[in-house]
Amino acid sequence: MARQFPPLARRRARAMRQDATDAEAILWSYLRNRCLNGFKFRRQVPIGPYIADFVCHDRRLIVELDGFQHAGDEADLSRDRYLVSLGYRVLRFWNQEVYQSPDAVACHIVEVLEGRA
Repeated sequence: MARQFPPLARRRARAMRQDATDAEAILWSYLRNRCLNGFKFRRQVPIGPYIADFVCHDRRLIVELDGFQHAGDEADLSRDRYLVSLGYRVLRFWNQEVYQSPDAVACHIVEVLEGRA
């Protein structure tokens, strides 16, 4: 059965997919079409009151990209606690990490997906 999200959340997620940051576009090129060792990811997925950047539902993994405006952000900690309470593991990367070393970011994600990290 398909998940039902409030229309506002679906519209906002769709708008966020169409207006991706450069870092999101770079990482999505690694995650889309099962390119990352066959794991399926979706992007800008509504989960409860939040929209997660990238989600692998099979492995209950959420990948978030953050700009420096998120440094020490209590809202991010609260959001992570909520997502963890639903059984997800949350990985956070700085946008700068994706710009400088996208292969390293992708490798770390694979390690987590395969239970090696």
